[in-house]
Amino acid sequence: MDPGPGPGPDPQPLRLEEVTPDNVGAAIALKVRPDQERFVSPVAQSLAEAYPRPDTAWPRLVYDGDELVGFVMAFFDIRFDPENPDDRPRSGLWRLNIADGKQRRGYGRFAVEAVRDEIRRRGRTRLVTVTWAEGEGGPEPFYLGLGFRRTGEMSGDQIVGELDLDA
Repeated sequence: MDPGPGPGPDPQPLRLEEVTPDNVGAAIALKVRPDQERFVSPVAQSLAEAYPRPDTAWPRLVYDGDELVGFVMAFFDIRFDPENPDDRPRSGLWRLNIADGKQRRGYGRFAVEAVRDEIRRRGRTRLVTVTWAEGEGGPEPFYLGLGFRRTGEMSGDQIVGELDLDA
């Protein structure tokens, strides 16, 4: 008896896409919840910061099928304190914006895992770094829930967290 074709692959998987002239307008229009705006820069500012750093910034859009649901930007081999010779180059998550109404669906986890995969692909072998601002409604519970741990360091007024690359 032939049970039929059965369920096939998800027709609209989560994916990352480069920012292009065709999608930059949608990227800039992406907004987080109003109460989260104080914790993350708008996508337009992130893209402006990435533009002069093509070797270290990696901005990507998060899609669920054809729907834009988020923005993630990684950084590679940046020193938080260039004046400090003991500050090692780091790679990690620079920005993460998940659209208002699209959170708690796995998009943020997917984006962090994609950054981790890109860091590995580039031959880094140790840690994924992220910074976050403290405050009620902030991203700390999300990052700690993914396994990031506070390092005890600060980058400006932001907490530095790290995740083992193989976690």
